[in-house]
Amino acid sequence: MHCCQGRIDYKDIKYYPSDNKIDQLVVKNLLIHSKNKLIKKSNLHKLFSFLKNQLNFTVISLDINFVSGKALRKVNKDFLNHDYSTDIITFNYSGNIKDIEGEILISIDDAETNSEKYGVNFDEEILRLVIHGILHLLGYNDINSKEKLEMKGLENKLLIEYKNILLKNGEK
Repeated sequence: MHCCQGRIDYKDIKYYPSDNKIDQLVVKNLLIHSKNKLIKKSNLHKLFSFLKNQLNFTVISLDINFVSGKALRKVNKDFLNHDYSTDIITFNYSGNIKDIEGEILISIDDAETNSEKYGVNFDEEILRLVIHGILHLLGYNDINSKEKLEMKGLENKLLIEYKNILLKNGEK
């Protein structure tokens, strides 16, 4: 596992006032694009800060795009020659797995379907998909059953740890 414990490195984090006068952690070089109001961008920045701390990486540039299932299927077909829907596609533009530079595309439609299928709320499924995408950018794969098992185990561990921190801080 590529997991290490430690304190959050605040050099890459800035505080910006939000519209509701509550300060939010914002990770530099992370852009989150979504027209869907259910996507809580401030929560994703907090998750990202946690992941940077746990997995020890820096962000050169990362775009996370939340799109329709139809749009992601087209990307899957056009760029990967896979003619089927998927919940996430990750493009890694970095030659170094500790310096993330890439794009994560997440299907809102598939996230909603998965949340119902697996009996979790929508927010948790979004968190899981973002963690999954970051793990891909860090060199983890899920092509064979051994890789899937390792990746899923780390996904679960990180999600549980993050949710425990939120609970400890009185957040949902």
